[in-house]
Amino acid sequence: QAQLVVSGGGFVQPGGSLRLTCVASDDSIGRISTMAWYRQAPQRQREEVARIFSRHDSKKYADSVKGRFTISRGNETDTVYLQMNSLEPNDTGIYYCHVVNAWGLHYWGQGTQVTVAS
Repeated sequence: QAQLVVSGGGFVQPGGSLRLTCVASDDSIGRISTMAWYRQAPQRQREEVARIFSRHDSKKYADSVKGRFTISRGNETDTVYLQMNSLEPNDTGIYYCHVVNAWGLHYWGQGTQVTVAS
C-alpha cells in the first residue's frame, strides 16, 4: 500500500487554528487526480471535509467548514494542506488524507487527531 504521510493534528481551543499536511511520498501512486481530507468524529460516519482537483485546481468544501477551512496543494504536487481557522468543538475528530490517482485507485493516510476544546 502506498504511503501518505500526515502531520499537523493536535489540541486547540475554540477559535484557534491548525494546519494539516499530507505528503504522497510514494512514487507508485503516479499521477494524482484528486486529494482530499476526511474526518470522523466519535460515533459518526467519516465525512469529506474538502477536496482539490488537479485538473483546473478546483476545490470543494463541506458546508460546515466553508469560509473557515482552506485546502491547497504545495509546490510539490504530491503535498496537500488543510488550513483550519476558527475551529469549533464540532470540528473535533480524526482527520484522514485521501488520494485518488489518474487510474482511479484510492489511497488513505493514517489519521491525525484534532481536538477542539476549552
